[in-house]
Amino acid sequence: MRYALTLFALMTIVSVADAQKKIVPDGAEIEKLFDGITLTEGVAVAPNGLVYFSDITFSHQAVEENGAIHAGHIWVFDPATKKTKIFRSPSGMSNGIKFDAAGNMIICEGADFGGQRVIRTDMTTGMSYIIAGLYEGRPFNSPNDVTIDEKGRMYFSDPRYLGHENVEQPVMGVYRIDPDGTITRIITDAGKPNGVCVSPDQKTLYVVSNDNGATGFERLGTAEDAEGPVAVATPLKKGHMLLMAYDLDKDGNATYRETLVDYSPDDGPDGLVVDAAGNLYVAVRAESRPGIVIYSPKGKEIDYIETPVPTNVGFGRGKDANLLYITAGNSLYQIRLNAKGYHLPAKKK
Repeated sequence: MRYALTLFALMTIVSVADAQKKIVPDGAEIEKLFDGITLTEGVAVAPNGLVYFSDITFSHQAVEENGAIHAGHIWVFDPATKKTKIFRSPSGMSNGIKFDAAGNMIICEGADFGGQRVIRTDMTTGMSYIIAGLYEGRPFNSPNDVTIDEKGRMYFSDPRYLGHENVEQPVMGVYRIDPDGTITRIITDAGKPNGVCVSPDQKTLYVVSNDNGATGFERLGTAEDAEGPVAVATPLKKGHMLLMAYDLDKDGNATYRETLVDYSPDDGPDGLVVDAAGNLYVAVRAESRPGIVIYSPKGKEIDYIETPVPTNVGFGRGKDANLLYITAGNSLYQIRLNAKGYHLPAKKK
């Protein structure tokens, strides 16, 4: 009997381990759905199943022959028709996108001729509202990514990677927007925060630091631009490349708990989401191994999806809750998994 129980226990352990390894089905490959202009980002699926994502059109790259600069776009992909069209242009140089429990679109608008703010769009009326425009009377650096908890509180990161605008905030931090509109800077020790995500149990705020060492990389030039011994080709001094976990208290305050993954000396991640079991799907930009790395809540790698250098991820809904959308380069991709994404419980407006 003791042998039988031991054998059963071993079989259970093997079965659980095998299930973890099979989040990505054998033979599954990413499928390209669309090519945009410059850099796709912030993919998020609306309650009706439509897929929205940003196209950040860098002003030093997305220039027409007549000198006109693309003003940033938000695209919408329809899984039923496989068609993609413009949802909003100009986008305010939108980056991260999420949908709140009432189905409103929450958008982080960056710098480089962008809005430098967070807005909410009512998807029924089409009207938009500024919910975070200034902090202490000054513009934000460049709101990047946003996540929402089940109490309706929003958390957004505010780094700066490019743009000619002045950097007026004293730190690159993470902010909370309360349902009453109050804005609070809650994290100042996360390096250069990028992706943010609340865990399904509402107890953890995951924060990515991707510190490339510049606040305006587009103004540094390239080695080909150099005249004489100007050090434009000298490597930048990069900072923290981390995936971190912060404890969230009942009031939405965040306290640093631990670093789950340190990617140095490689580049760190960008955006991330979680599945219903709490596993993290992280867009890792390391040139040596780019792709979506799947971690347990403790930071243990349990699976991997090879992709071009990615920017963000988002799960589908309903029958497609196991469909993972990926933005990478100027494209949108998808892959079907053996795991379902976590979404906020729906609430009426």
